[in-house]
Amino acid sequence: MGVSGIATAARLRKAGWRPVLIEKAPERRSGGYFVALFGAGQAAATRLGMAGAIHDRASLAQGLDLARDGSSRPGMSYADLPGKPWMMLRSDVEKAAFAVLPDDVEIRYSTVPAAIEQDADGVDVTLLDTASDTATTERFDLVVGADGLRSTVRSLVFGPHERYLRRMGYMVAAFQYTGTPAGLASGQGATLLEPDRSMWVFAFSDHDPTVMLTYRTDDVDAEFTRPPAERVRAAFGPRPLGKVLGDVVGALESADDVLFDSVEQVRLDRWHKGHVVLIGDAAWCVTLYAGMGVSSGLTGADLLGGMLERHPGDLGTALSEWERALRPYVDHYQDGAFADRKIFVVDNRMQLLLRRAVPVLSRFKLGKRLTDRIMRLDEIALYKNADIVGAIPERTTVGGTA
Repeated sequence: MGVSGIATAARLRKAGWRPVLIEKAPERRSGGYFVALFGAGQAAATRLGMAGAIHDRASLAQGLDLARDGSSRPGMSYADLPGKPWMMLRSDVEKAAFAVLPDDVEIRYSTVPAAIEQDADGVDVTLLDTASDTATTERFDLVVGADGLRSTVRSLVFGPHERYLRRMGYMVAAFQYTGTPAGLASGQGATLLEPDRSMWVFAFSDHDPTVMLTYRTDDVDAEFTRPPAERVRAAFGPRPLGKVLGDVVGALESADDVLFDSVEQVRLDRWHKGHVVLIGDAAWCVTLYAGMGVSSGLTGADLLGGMLERHPGDLGTALSEWERALRPYVDHYQDGAFADRKIFVVDNRMQLLLRRAVPVLSRFKLGKRLTDRIMRLDEIALYKNADIVGAIPERTTVGGTA
């Protein structure tokens, strides 16, 4: 019942399948934080019928580059990146995906897969209802694992998480801020960048901001032994936090819904095995540094439906062609995440000075060429703004249960 799962169910229903959605939570999860939708995601959202229910929330106010001593200078916002991604909340995309989900798609809450066994003809899935503590085993033609970074479907079919998770050595704390952080104007975004740590305030034109704090760590496991705000204070210490950062960390301590997690990628040689396929973060988590999580999830959902239509009755070919078409893009997003990470958190003072010079350099012809190269403008146009599904031929209809 995340964005990828809902979008996939909606697309497969359109293709003639009869999806059953399972969700471990007792109800829909409508919360979330900042997400960007690049051209690839915008194209997929349009094909899925979602585009009319989402909009770009980017604020037009000039962002600030802050220092702890209270000084500031004009800074870049994420919306200023090449490709002009749409700025929004995860909940915006979730609501849009749910809006196109047909009413006849069955949804089971408080339900998790406990066992998955497959043969040449289909999949037997044991589903545990955690509310009643009862289990049933049912037969499906296809299982789609869209259950995130630490996917249960992946662990049951492909093996333990340790085989596929690749740690980047960074932590992220993200949450929605109520109102406006101290020292900022309404609708004004800001960054506070220091070697190995940073704060981002993502401002919106018509919504309270979201905040992301990220920092490098040598011991990821140790970060989970204490509350998020305590770990963040330690990472940004021992110097005084200053006005804006101090206000943000104070808000983190009382926030109801906080994402606090390690930055990791998922790397698999294959995203499908028999009648089971993984999609979204379960298959290829690119990390939030790449900015393509939602876009790739929507694209994967739309492309999966297209390939099942293109190869009716031949699931193996459909899944192989789906992966073959999508993998070059996802591989690029994953490989580029290490360079994209430096957009969010720099390694040293030299990178920080170069980052601060970008707005000035961009005013001049030669400087703009240099910054376009640094920001990999051509790669964004080719990969992040590509209409990946656009080349799929006219579709036919296929039926089944998933």
